[in-house]
Amino acid sequence: MAELTRRGFGPTWKVVATMGVDFSFGLQGKVAVVTGGASGIGAAIAEAYRTKGATVAIVDRDPAHAEETAARIGGGTYAVACDVSDPASVDAAVRTIVERSGGIDILVNSAGVVRLAPAEDLDVADWQLTIGVNLTGTFLMTQRVGQVMLAAGSGRVISLASQAGVVAIPEHVAYTASKFGVRGLTQSFAAEWGGRGITVNCISPTVVMTELGKLAWAGPKADAHRAQIPRGRFAEPEEIAAAAVFLASDGAAMVNGTNLVVDGGFTIV
Repeated sequence: MAELTRRGFGPTWKVVATMGVDFSFGLQGKVAVVTGGASGIGAAIAEAYRTKGATVAIVDRDPAHAEETAARIGGGTYAVACDVSDPASVDAAVRTIVERSGGIDILVNSAGVVRLAPAEDLDVADWQLTIGVNLTGTFLMTQRVGQVMLAAGSGRVISLASQAGVVAIPEHVAYTASKFGVRGLTQSFAAEWGGRGITVNCISPTVVMTELGKLAWAGPKADAHRAQIPRGRFAEPEEIAAAAVFLASDGAAMVNGTNLVVDGGFTIV
């Protein structure tokens, strides 16, 4: 049992946990790697982690954009160029981060692409790109960073799946296949590594209002999809970052192999 004592009014609570749980969900002293961290959800997670005290390496295939984002976040955040679908590139990036920061405590697999078309029309190249980045990239980063974590005896891996990895969505055949795969990878890694100090989880958001999300989901299409969400709106990047902070923290030490759905209830109706 935790003893909760309120002092004054508003959000000022003193929390004393007899089991040693840190209810501030701090990440002080941790080294976090965020793929696809130059923009969108990845950038929001990178910024949230830095706010909670972590040193953040932004891994992205666009080094100039990654450098800009790292400079904006500040606090020792740095950029590392990497194509997550390329094993050699992944190996070089992880080696660079370990040499610079001494280890890796948290990995967020946020790099991803979307190629939409009716299933009968999807180009094979778009299929291969989607699977290569979203699924193979998640596997390669998790495997390589996991080797570092296993040697240290601890770590947190968080991958971005999707509501399209929970229920099928029309014209998302490649994306849906890749995100269902991410969920399967998550559970497999979690089963193997949970007893070795590493938790592996994923987050499945609804449409998120990043700059790309705003462009892709506008007009009648967006209105129709939004109407299917019980909460009546799409998610903000910071709301996904909040989930990623929790899963990276010591407070989530017993959360392993789960898919945290942040979709306003879309997949329950």
